[in-house]
Amino acid sequence: GAVSQVVTDRGRGEAEDRDSRGFGGQDRGRSGDEAKMSYSRYRSRSRSVDSSDVENPGNNLFVTGLSSRLTDRDLEKHFSTEGEVIDASIVLDPWTRESRGFGFVTMATLKEAERCIKYLDRSVLEGRVITVEKVLPKDC
Repeated sequence: GAVSQVVTDRGRGEAEDRDSRGFGGQDRGRSGDEAKMSYSRYRSRSRSVDSSDVENPGNNLFVTGLSSRLTDRDLEKHFSTEGEVIDASIVLDPWTRESRGFGFVTMATLKEAERCIKYLDRSVLEGRVITVEKVLPKDC
């Protein structure tokens, strides 16, 4: 759906890009919801509320320096040495489906997350030195 919409809309030429509505017709090249969200101020407000209370109680970790061969399971296994892993996911490029070299790990408790930062930051995973830090609130 959304991908084919983008491809067909982009193929219509530059006249549409010079649209007179002030956004250069960009919202036509995206799916409806995505276009609305891009220019909406409400997006950042809801994100800051979520990240401070619900989404980020302090046990979410941002991990960088990951090998492209690494799987979510490998990441989970590495972090389980310091406590219970609730979720571990590597961020993939949406088009190529290849690792973008970073991911997120959610630990069961804040104490376990802090242990991961202390003991796993600058550790070696699949031959690469990784960095581990708390996820910053999205409104920073």
